[in-house]
Amino acid sequence: MIGKLKGVIDSYGEDFVILDVQGVGYVVHCSARTLQRLPGIGEAADLAIETHVREDMIRLYGFRSDAEREWFRLLQTVQGVGSKVALGLLSVLEPSALASAIAMGDKGAVARAPGVGPRLAARLVAELKDKAPAFAAIDPAVIALSGAVENRTAPQPVSDAISALVNLGYAPVQASSAIAEALKQAGESAEAKTLIRLGLRELAR
Repeated sequence: MIGKLKGVIDSYGEDFVILDVQGVGYVVHCSARTLQRLPGIGEAADLAIETHVREDMIRLYGFRSDAEREWFRLLQTVQGVGSKVALGLLSVLEPSALASAIAMGDKGAVARAPGVGPRLAARLVAELKDKAPAFAAIDPAVIALSGAVENRTAPQPVSDAISALVNLGYAPVQASSAIAEALKQAGESAEAKTLIRLGLRELAR
């Protein structure tokens, strides 16, 4: 199996790059985000590789980082997600943003990818939410708070405060993060209006 390729960019296709490795041109399929970030033709590049072998075909998938490759593998453990949909998700969301969206239960962000409808987005969040925090660059307390709101186990003032910030136009992850910080300052027994005031102050920083 090929795990990594290092060579020179020979040419680009719609969803692939041909990487020249000592005179051998490898066709490597990549997400749109990865293709956009690769150097120009004739320049050096290296890619982490995932190799798919079938009876009639060997296909290489390339990634700029091991984290992106790991998400490509992880996404395909969910029923209904093949390589095309996985690359679509990674084209719309970089690995850290995808991890955060799934950890926070942001189905809307996940559903932005081509081929991912509301039902599949919900399945991705449900099946991967326990694995996503390991990849997410956000405070675990924020993830826990968001999960409590989603499951309706959060205290009413907390739910009301997050809802108020979302209604003001802030994204759910921003609102949850701000209220998590507000809780640290005001304590678990704080009223919603106090949490909203502190949350807005946090968001204004």
